[in-house]
Amino acid sequence: MNIIDELEWRDAINQQTDAEGLRELTNTKAVSLYCGVDPTGDSMHIGHLIPFMVLKRFQLAGHRPVILIGGATGTIGDPSGRQSERSLQTMEQIQANVDALTAQMKKLFVTESDNQVRMVNNYDWTHKINVIEFLRDYGKNFSINTMLAKDVVSSRLESGISFTEFSYQILQSLDYLHLYQHEDVQLQVGGSDQWGNITSGLDLIRKKEGADAKVFGLTIPLMLKSDGTKFGKSAGGAIWLDPKKTTPYEFYQFWANADDRDVVKYLKYFTFLTQEEIGVLEEKVQNEPHKREAQKALAEEMTRFVHGEELLEQAKRITAALFSGDIRSLTAEEIEEGFKEMPTFTSGRDSKNIVDWLVDLGIEPSKRQAREDITKGAISLNGERVTDIGAEVTAEDAIGGRFIIIRKGKKNYSLVKLA
Repeated sequence: MNIIDELEWRDAINQQTDAEGLRELTNTKAVSLYCGVDPTGDSMHIGHLIPFMVLKRFQLAGHRPVILIGGATGTIGDPSGRQSERSLQTMEQIQANVDALTAQMKKLFVTESDNQVRMVNNYDWTHKINVIEFLRDYGKNFSINTMLAKDVVSSRLESGISFTEFSYQILQSLDYLHLYQHEDVQLQVGGSDQWGNITSGLDLIRKKEGADAKVFGLTIPLMLKSDGTKFGKSAGGAIWLDPKKTTPYEFYQFWANADDRDVVKYLKYFTFLTQEEIGVLEEKVQNEPHKREAQKALAEEMTRFVHGEELLEQAKRITAALFSGDIRSLTAEEIEEGFKEMPTFTSGRDSKNIVDWLVDLGIEPSKRQAREDITKGAISLNGERVTDIGAEVTAEDAIGGRFIIIRKGKKNYSLVKLA
């Protein structure tokens, strides 16, 4: 199947500058294409992954991806999708972000079997251009009237836009020209909000290289959840690729909790499962939704892709232990990861009656309530039910000498850290 047909089946195409021309090009040769991300932070989140999943599909189809980290454009800030100016970061912070994002991209794209992936930083060629060259050699090719008509600029005219952010599309166009000239790049991929920047790049290349230059642009649809909210957010905020910001367990759970109305769309877009495999899972969503097999497959595929097999297995162990109540099967590190967002209390290491201990921590509101819950079997300590109101809690109960997990009822977990 042609890569364009594959993307269309997966609903991964929003706009193309020349659909038939790109289809013909990808049928006849291995195409070099690029997608970029600005180093506005030290980690990408899953929203950033959306266009890069398309880049990965091109890679798997035998094409040559070029990944651009915007060390230059990141100093300015893309005005796309914003109604106010960005706060400028120091060059030192931007470089630290560049290094972090480069490491993330290498993990996703560089494989032992494919050494054709190119990592580039637009600061490397942009910083050599002085202001006179920028205005004469590049600025002269842009019409203010045309730039004002671009959505990325027109949407900001009422609230205001600085010359700095206004010039962003010139710098991104310069990137495409440079990559066309030096890396044989013929296709730029981006989010739907990048259409104006991409078409500006095509215009610049044709003005510089001739009207018959074969260059193309492709954008990705805006991804929304079935309830109309923005994809990629959870109650705790963005879902990051950095395991220190979003643990692999939390990452796994985000996908495992996908709505039935969204899961097939996510399987098509984010996984590399075949049409047949996704078709089987789609039937299971329709006929056996309670088994959530599609969600489990999605969570496994995405966690494996971003974090690798070892951390996927860890996330699955934590999930299984929490479901079964077998808390003692977890290590202290896995407990710290799995209970990161749960209510947390700190206890001393001295032995204490369980009723007094629960009340002193604030897990139970009163001794009467604590005694009642214990007697009814509603309190579990590290997965084991406690029914003796005379039981003692000691430091020896702590897993790894650090944590005690209290479950009250069926789902109310609390993490107790020993001081």
